[in-house]
Amino acid sequence: MDTLVFFAVLAAAAMHAGWNAMVKLGIDHYSSIALLTFMQAGISLLLIPFFPIPAQAAWPWLAASAVIHAGYKLFLIRAYEHGELSQIYPLARGSAPVLTAFVAVLYVGEALAAQKVLAIACIAGGVLLMSLRGGSDFRRMPAQALFWALGTACFTAAYTIVDGVGARLSGTASGFTIWMFAGDGLIILLWTLNRRGTSAFGAMRPVLLSGFIAGALSLAAYWVVIWAFTQAPIALVAALRETSVLFAMLFGMFLLKEPAMWPRWIAAGLIVAGVVLIRL
Repeated sequence: MDTLVFFAVLAAAAMHAGWNAMVKLGIDHYSSIALLTFMQAGISLLLIPFFPIPAQAAWPWLAASAVIHAGYKLFLIRAYEHGELSQIYPLARGSAPVLTAFVAVLYVGEALAAQKVLAIACIAGGVLLMSLRGGSDFRRMPAQALFWALGTACFTAAYTIVDGVGARLSGTASGFTIWMFAGDGLIILLWTLNRRGTSAFGAMRPVLLSGFIAGALSLAAYWVVIWAFTQAPIALVAALRETSVLFAMLFGMFLLKEPAMWPRWIAAGLIVAGVVLIRL
């Protein structure tokens, strides 16, 4: 992986962890995700005139991406309705890089050396261990929570592959990104109006500024990732992106003064080992 791409994806991971650590919206899961999506879409709509339109070959992929991103968010919301964060997050994020690598090798034709496969395994394992709050959580995990969490992971792998292929076909990673977020926002807006009506926007008013900050950082972070898909193997970029949990741990320790127990240091070591293997 090129040095610029490598550090750009690490920076994107840090941004992802940063807005999660600093921005606490304080509203229900659906409203938080919907507000984040609307801010991403609003910023994207403002930027559309300044970037090239994606090539015609990319539009089916772009439309699929918008639908899959919306589906990912709706699955994530349902997962949090049936399980706790400490149960959902490790399964949804830790298994996604493995699924992505599997699909990228079999269907996209990307070749991964044994060292890179080991790197992905280290990062995925580290993410799982980093997020655990004790094995008993998973033994008590409701079947519905397991279903929605694994479904979320499948959506994550799906949008990663679709975005990678679509961005490559589009000829403009920036154009693909902003059109995708605009489409995603439209779908979530229609879903919100259908399920909750206009009253859904009332809960968002007190946190509009926080929502804007979160949306802007989230958009910027994934924009970098989509660009990276056009420069490096999709599976490696997807795995490197998950180092956001390592940055979240460091932000929690040094900014929020949260304790880090020994399992998290082992997890951090696994993630760092995976990062080193990707870079070598």
